Amino acid sequence: MLRIEKFQQEKVQLWNNFNKNAKNGLFMFDRSYMDYHSDRFKDNSLIFYENEKPIALLPCNVSQNALYSHQGLTFGGFIVDENMKQGKMLECFEVLKEYMQENCFEKLIYKSTPYIYHKIPAQEDLYALFRNNAELFRVDCSTTIDLRNICKMPKGRKAQISRAKREGVKIFSSEDFEAFVMLLNSVLQKQHGVNAVHSTEELKLLYSRFPQNIKLFVAKIDKEIIAAALLFIYDNLVHTQYLAANERAREIGALDLLIKTLIDEFAKSKKYFDFGISTENGGQVLNQGLISQKEGFGGRSVVHQFFALVAQKSKVAFD
Repeated sequence: MLRIEKFQQEKVQLWNNFNKNAKNGLFMFDRSYMDYHSDRFKDNSLIFYENEKPIALLPCNVSQNALYSHQGLTFGGFIVDENMKQGKMLECFEVLKEYMQENCFEKLIYKSTPYIYHKIPAQEDLYALFRNNAELFRVDCSTTIDLRNICKMPKGRKAQISRAKREGVKIFSSEDFEAFVMLLNSVLQKQHGVNAVHSTEELKLLYSRFPQNIKLFVAKIDKEIIAAALLFIYDNLVHTQYLAANERAREIGALDLLIKTLIDEFAKSKKYFDFGISTENGGQVLNQGLISQKEGFGGRSVVHQFFALVAQKSKVAFD
């Protein structure tokens, strides 16, 4: 028999162990990552049990009368292990809708995990969303390089990389998060009038908890950091959580050299190099300049999908 239990702190070890061994588990679903900003979100994460054995996790928070698959995460729907099959996922959605009705949640806003982040196929949730008449209301466009089949770079990009080398740009790993955030915020303020989502203190905290998953690389000239990349590193994939370059770096191609160096390095051990989204206004606007830069390294589109599941929808019949 299936049942749902709201996550409580005494279940941290159970949650983290299941996530670690899941076919789509990620370090950012670990409670040590999720809970660093617990003051910003009212957590309502769920554990699904069958015969008292956990079979799925669903990171969630609650806002007003809606559940969100968690607003503090880039994405993240159901976390499942290799035992999850399609019929069982349909049952999970049935008990989920019952839970929503019992707790007066009008809808679930669901951010599915892109397939490139899966260790093995794990899209049972997408079919279950379709079967339950969930509405696809937002699509963001990310850019990803298949490191086993990289598209050719244009001559202009190669020329910039060569120029950066001639100018004496050097690439280093770094733990200077303070200098990185200063550079990042100066760029974001100039371009968008905002600061980074993560503060220096938060990045230091997360790095202390996940030193193998969070790495900072910088491009220097004359000991000055002029470009930087903060990477989130997963089993099959590297994601550029942040990229930053000042005017000098853009002029001489320092960021191009930094990215190319990282692509070459991680091509030895990973399947994908993911740049993240280039869409704005809920996916309705494509930032052509931003995506052109990413595509210039050989990246092509992978989508992030957002669904709205209304609690009152009728039940589905199982095949």
